[in-house]
Formats: sequence, structure tokens, C-alpha cells
Amino acid sequence: MQPINKIIIQGILLIAVFFGLFFGLSQIDFIKAFNIRQTKLNTANKLGDVLWKQVEESEVIIYNDTLQKTLDSLITPILEANDIPKDSIRLHLVENSQVNAFAMPNNHLVVFTGLIKDCKKQEALQAVLGHEIAHIRKNHVMQKLSKEIGLSVLLSATGGNGTLIREILKTLSSTAYDRALEKEADLTAVDYLLKAKINPKPMADFMYQLAQKSDMPEGFGWISTHPESEDRARYILSYLKGKKLENKQMLSPKSWETFKTRIAEED
Repeated sequence: MQPINKIIIQGILLIAVFFGLFFGLSQIDFIKAFNIRQTKLNTANKLGDVLWKQVEESEVIIYNDTLQKTLDSLITPILEANDIPKDSIRLHLVENSQVNAFAMPNNHLVVFTGLIKDCKKQEALQAVLGHEIAHIRKNHVMQKLSKEIGLSVLLSATGGNGTLIREILKTLSSTAYDRALEKEADLTAVDYLLKAKINPKPMADFMYQLAQKSDMPEGFGWISTHPESEDRARYILSYLKGKKLENKQMLSPKSWETFKTRIAEED
């Protein structure tokens, strides 16, 4: 009798688990959940394009094929080594003396000429590109905007509210992410570079370089992370301990300096 009772008890338990799962799943509104995700995606795509239109109207965009191809040659190895589709990152070069690069919704990545001129090594620029790619790939951009501005406000901004669009753009270009997101983007960028066989150490050097520039205005992208830049440099170097470092360079030293000179001529 005992085996029969055991089988009956097991059967009752299985039925109870089945109906418990069925009841739990039935409480989830999958259509609503899907619609929320779809709304967020559509909002991000529309918002990114509206923001980019504002950048086009307020900044000088560089369409020089030679400069764009050189910049592409620096970002492409990172994308390819990390299986990131090249057409998923919309890279833009903007004439602006600020030491800055920033990501926007819908995969827009804006690079200011001031950043390129300030990078002593091409690997430092690649590290910044990797950092911004990480913000895009990790969905940090919309997390930041949703937290600081609110999804409903962002949704209304897609209608073309000029004042609101300018405020959102300012938030993205001149304020830092919270420390947790910045650290995740930093270390993800290091991983990107390692996979691309690019030495990430110049990234830490660049952080130290920013920390020492007390005369630079606050509130612009990479500068806005002061005085944390030294801390970021330290944890990057700590993260690299024991890792194999390679030194693949996309541009020769001469080509890198020529690129920077031509960038400076655009200002």
C-alpha cells in the first residue's frame, strides 16, 4: 500500500505545481508587458532621431570622407571583435572644441573634434568610443533619461518640443551617468579593447590626464566625471592586472598625428 500512497501523493503534488504555475502565468499580462517594451523601443528610436536633428541644427557636422573613414577605421575593429553589427552604431563627427563624446537613443554616437585633439594616443580615443558603445549596448542611455526625466516626458518630447529636446540633449552631453553605470561602461570598454587586441592602458592614462586639467570647464561629458577620473583610472588598471595585453594599432604614429592635424584644421 505504501508505494501506491506515495504515487498518489506525488501525483497530487505535480497537479498542484502545474495549476500553481498556470495560475501564476495567467496573472501576467503579456500583451501589456510587450506593449510597454515596444513603447519604450519606439520612444527611444523616435527620440534619438529628434535629438540628432537638433544636433544637426545647432552644431557643425563634419562630412569629410577622409576624416570619417579614419574615424571608422578606429571603431570598426572594436565592433568586429565583439560581434557588434557595424550598422548598429551611427557614428557622427562634430566640430566642437569641447573634450566630449556622448551616446544618444537609437544608437547615435557623437564625437567632438575637441576630444580627438585632446587624446594623445589613438587607443585613448578608441577607449572612449568603446565606453560610449557600452552605454548604447547596455541600454544605459534610456535608463539615464527615464530616471532623470521620466518616460512620459520623453514620450512627449518625440513630438518635437524644442525646449524639451534641448534640455534632454544637454542632459546627455553634459552630465555623467551614475557611478555604477559609468563603471560598467568603463570595464565593458576594457573588455572590448582586449578582444580587439588593443591595449586599454591609455584609457587609464587619459583618465589621469583629465583629472589634472583643473582649468577645463565643468559639466561636459568626460570632464563632468571629475574628481572621479583618478578613481576610474585606478580600477581600470586594477582590472587589467594579470591580463594579457596586446598592442594592435589601426593607424601608424604618423597617420594618427596627420589625423589629429586635419581635425584641428576643421576648427
